Amino acid sequence: MVKEHHVRVYKSEENLPREDQLAHKIALVAADPVAVTDDVTEMVINRIIDNASVAIASLNRAPIVAARAQALTHGPSTGGKGAKVFGIGERVSPEWAAWANGVAVRELDYHDTFLAAEYSHPGDNIPPILAVAQHVGASGKDLIRGIATGYEIQVNLVKAICLHKHKIDHVAHLGPSAAAGIGTLLGLDVETIFQSVGQALHTTTATRQSRKGEISTWKAHAPAFAGKMAVEAADRSMRGQTSPVPIYEGEDGFIAWLLDGPDASYTVPLPTPGEAKRAILDTYTKEHSAEYQAQAWIDLARKLHGKYPELKDPANVESVVIRTSHHTHVVIGSGANDPQKYDPTASRETLDHSIPYIFTVALQDGSWHHVDSYAPERAGRPDTVELWEKVSTVEDPEWTRRYHSPDIDEKAFGGSVEITLTDGNVVTDEIAVADAHPLGARPFTREQYINKFRTLAGGLVEEDEIERFLDTAARLPQLAAGELDQLNITAAPGVIDFAAAPKGLF
Repeated sequence: MVKEHHVRVYKSEENLPREDQLAHKIALVAADPVAVTDDVTEMVINRIIDNASVAIASLNRAPIVAARAQALTHGPSTGGKGAKVFGIGERVSPEWAAWANGVAVRELDYHDTFLAAEYSHPGDNIPPILAVAQHVGASGKDLIRGIATGYEIQVNLVKAICLHKHKIDHVAHLGPSAAAGIGTLLGLDVETIFQSVGQALHTTTATRQSRKGEISTWKAHAPAFAGKMAVEAADRSMRGQTSPVPIYEGEDGFIAWLLDGPDASYTVPLPTPGEAKRAILDTYTKEHSAEYQAQAWIDLARKLHGKYPELKDPANVESVVIRTSHHTHVVIGSGANDPQKYDPTASRETLDHSIPYIFTVALQDGSWHHVDSYAPERAGRPDTVELWEKVSTVEDPEWTRRYHSPDIDEKAFGGSVEITLTDGNVVTDEIAVADAHPLGARPFTREQYINKFRTLAGGLVEEDEIERFLDTAARLPQLAAGELDQLNITAAPGVIDFAAAPKGLF
């Protein structure tokens, strides 16, 4: 059974023993050689396919073009053969592959998610762990074990420790989880992983202004930076370098000054020795390219579009009130008090964090597209802007309770909507989880992951390469040491214009 660990702040004179520190307990989990179960292995393969889908779809977007250009100036280091950059066959130093590939995976906000006390995209663990695996010539089974650890640590930190309440970006949980996953992959000892986890946390804490107001391209770079720092932390720790101790519980540490303060108290669940790492099974991916808390609302809007076609005309609508959880209301709803969420000239990064915009477009179109739904001409359409301005969100205590429920069967990320028409009629409906959620109307299975990959890779990757990649991913447990390069994908000739890369310092 999972064991719950009490975590609080300690004064220096209390001298908290190493084995009682959260970073050390994380390291023990990472170093545990427990086997990975078959269902977890299958889900790891699904998420590798999922990450590849969204990375390929991002190949020519500006943040990826810039990150890739940076990475290509840093060739493989002497400690291994390097790692490959998504879309091309070039090898670079693993921390830079983690950087470029991490940006590609996150750019469209279209991969997996886990929401609890904090929120996260656990698939962000895959680029740094895979980069290190390729660099050192690891096997498919090694990679699976490393990814299972990354998910386990991040999901359990997210269940226990809220960051956004203190305006700390959620990638503060990603640095430690990726470092732990790399430790598992490499078979590092507990002390080395302990130091690596501490360094990764220390270097990846930042404010969440990257997800507030005018959201910039850094939104995609933030998790990639955390992954890059995890790779570097592992390298330093392997060379005997140490981290601040205790990193979580110290009186001048992470919890005391960036989170709940000197009187903080958290309960963090972690597997016991010999217990399988299964947290990846609690996570869920996206059918639509938007913030996860918008997934269910897109599905509900699609349903209403078909049932009530008159709703797409703003002349027929008096108001649209979305009742949802506190978190959805204040992060991507009108409760954020961000005027940019109603601005038709706002960035794509801002619009994919605007429930009023997303619900409006899905209601009018009856569909959602990762490019077309964010196009400036789509956002600026007069009838869209008119309807958009009539959409607001409010917090509903019951949806807030369900959002935070520890019961997976009750946990919900949707809400109810009340649409008042100009003729006085009222349309109401509700949705608890997205259609693609494990408890949704059409849960994602391997078939849906493959279809998502084929859809997003179409026109960007040749058919033979699509089939080769999917076959390789399915055979992941059988891939021998040194064969993980086959998980890279090469774009079709002419898709990537290297001459268009921006110039920088490197």
